[in-house]
Amino acid sequence: MSALRFSGPVLPDGEVREVFVLDGRVTYERPTGAQKAGEGWILPGLVDAHNHLGLEDGGAISDEQIEEQALADRGNGVLLTRDCGSPSDTRWVQEREDLPRLIRCGRHVARTRRYIKNYGHEVEPEALTDTVAEQARAGDGWVKLVGDWISREAGDLAPSFPADAVADAIEVAHAHGAKVTAHCFGTDSISPLLDAGIDCIEHGTGLTHEHLERMVAAGVALVPTVLQTTKFPEFADAGREKFPDYAHTMEQLYARRREVLMNAHDAGVALYVGSDGGGSTRHGVLHEEILAMIEMGLSAEYVIGAASWRGREWLGFNGGLDEGAPADFVVYPRNPVEDPSVLAEPSYVVLRGRVY
Repeated sequence: MSALRFSGPVLPDGEVREVFVLDGRVTYERPTGAQKAGEGWILPGLVDAHNHLGLEDGGAISDEQIEEQALADRGNGVLLTRDCGSPSDTRWVQEREDLPRLIRCGRHVARTRRYIKNYGHEVEPEALTDTVAEQARAGDGWVKLVGDWISREAGDLAPSFPADAVADAIEVAHAHGAKVTAHCFGTDSISPLLDAGIDCIEHGTGLTHEHLERMVAAGVALVPTVLQTTKFPEFADAGREKFPDYAHTMEQLYARRREVLMNAHDAGVALYVGSDGGGSTRHGVLHEEILAMIEMGLSAEYVIGAASWRGREWLGFNGGLDEGAPADFVVYPRNPVEDPSVLAEPSYVVLRGRVY
């Protein structure tokens, strides 16, 4: 493959540079015969930190549909995806050079009849530890728990598992070298997860000031999925007739979601960006999640950093475009920090040194 030359301001520092791509990597030393490929604002590849590749409303999907999802994400500039639970076997995606890099989480681990049908492994507390160990072995360093869901008995959100079972499961996951994240809409499930040493919280609309202080002290991250929490009024309406307490809870969580997000940021919790793509949510819309987080009050620089260089570092990848780094970047016609709407219209997407 011949060397390529891109030019323009390179984020995050905005220094105007010539960026060369040779053998799939970035170099700033001009190779012989480098061909001009394009110019614009150059951003390290976007990270979708909460994605469900291989998931639709009915559960697992075909490889052809998975490919469509992955290509939609790539077209949106997403070059690294952290899967947050999928019933499909997506390991083959990692063998495709033209598809985004993928960190797999295995299947969701949920309580019996306390999650969406066909999505995850549904188990009782006594089977939680063994199931988590199985998912830790099957994934790429992450396990996803369903921390809370509606309980038919309580008629409201309730923790999925007792605290002792959660503690044992997270200990086993860590022993297998896996980090643990958990779906948490409400408040009551979070303290036991923090007590057990969880690594990340998804959604987090029920977080209190005490939770946030503990998360900062322990380095626990938050992926708020703002597009998903926008749907809480719909969830409330759908459950109101049978579960009025649940409907009230979801309305209260919706009313406080901006306050919780900004409190988390002000406290110093590390925030990352996830579209929650899969099921009822489309793929290829990470830019919409970025814009939604900015509209909630976060700065464009902070959110774009979380969705790019900081997100990459968090997941163990090269954050910037240093000499020798993998050539995974997106080129835009305008500065995305000054005009985040440009994230919807990348000029070039470069993955593993190939231009799309």
